[in-house]
Amino acid sequence: MAKNFLLLLILAVFLGCPSPEADLNELVDTTLDFAESQLEEAVQTISDSTRFPNSTDESGDWNVTKSSSWIAGFFPGCLWYMYERTEEDRWKEWAEKWTAGMEPEKDNPGTHDLGFMIFNSFGHGHRLTENPHYKDVILQTANTLATRFDPDVGCIKSWDWMDENDYPVIIDNMMNLELLFWAAKNGGNSEWIDMAIRHALNTIENHVRPDGGTYHVVLYDQDTGEVLERITHQGYADESTWARGQAWGIYGFTMTYRETEDERFLETAQKMADYFIDHLPEDFVPYWDFNAPNIPDEERDTSAGAIAASALLELSELSADQQKKLFYRYTAENILRSLCQKPYLAKGTDSAAVLLHGVGNKPGGKQIDVALIYGDYYLIEALLRYERLPKS
Repeated sequence: MAKNFLLLLILAVFLGCPSPEADLNELVDTTLDFAESQLEEAVQTISDSTRFPNSTDESGDWNVTKSSSWIAGFFPGCLWYMYERTEEDRWKEWAEKWTAGMEPEKDNPGTHDLGFMIFNSFGHGHRLTENPHYKDVILQTANTLATRFDPDVGCIKSWDWMDENDYPVIIDNMMNLELLFWAAKNGGNSEWIDMAIRHALNTIENHVRPDGGTYHVVLYDQDTGEVLERITHQGYADESTWARGQAWGIYGFTMTYRETEDERFLETAQKMADYFIDHLPEDFVPYWDFNAPNIPDEERDTSAGAIAASALLELSELSADQQKKLFYRYTAENILRSLCQKPYLAKGTDSAAVLLHGVGNKPGGKQIDVALIYGDYYLIEALLRYERLPKS
């Protein structure tokens, strides 16, 4: 149900409500401590660096997957974040171990998710260690990802398993553009920037609705680039707005504005953020689809909340409008406040994860009300971003 959160913020300021900042600071710190203990346990339990946590099973243990899965890079990414926080060599060693397990994917042309897979592992590794081999892997991966760009369509193809003439592009694909931007600015092909910008502009044109909601999948004609159909794969319906897809878009367009300083991308990120926020429930944790038919008796998706919180914190720093800056930060902090407590935090449960109550693909009957490794990743990222922000 729609709410004017900005009005609530203004009322809180003018009525002199006490700031809950100190409480959030404590929650952030204790949640990061909890994440550290959960990740250390996962390292010891899994041990094999060619296996990567995915989602939890009925007993709360991690299901694991191979490096070729789109989610594989999130676990080494979590380990790098723990190294960044603690500066302890053990975290660096573990992060290096699982990052090395991802290297075969640098030459994998069969997926658009190479940004998730390699930039979340090797990207953080290079940022924190400046290992030149990591840079080489990132550049090779960008070169591989660029092979999925079709100039007639103007987008990077998402999936290869649909009908031969269909060229599917999903809103999630915005997240993989950062790999191209970084690589082009660090010794790679400058044309990769043009590819990323064309993809982002076509996503604005064909995925984003006038109200700021989004379509999950756009099917283009392989030969002409014409839009054939707008559908969903993981949302409730073709015309609904899938919460995690909306979060991917906010994050992706915020990042694209950071990389390009093109106001069109900032405007889109803000438009999508406003939609997301206006459809949040009272505790700021989104339902898995904003138009799911049985709200409030629908599952929440904490992964969508964590992704959005991280994106909104960055958006709060990039927005020029002071009210929007406050609006986005206020919302991100309230999402984090909820995620760092029961019933969403796994502390005190049998789960091996940090966050409970994620939804992977409800229409497909997969990963419904479970913990998801990417939920943990973006929660940790958001908490670290919060710690770096100046306190209001």
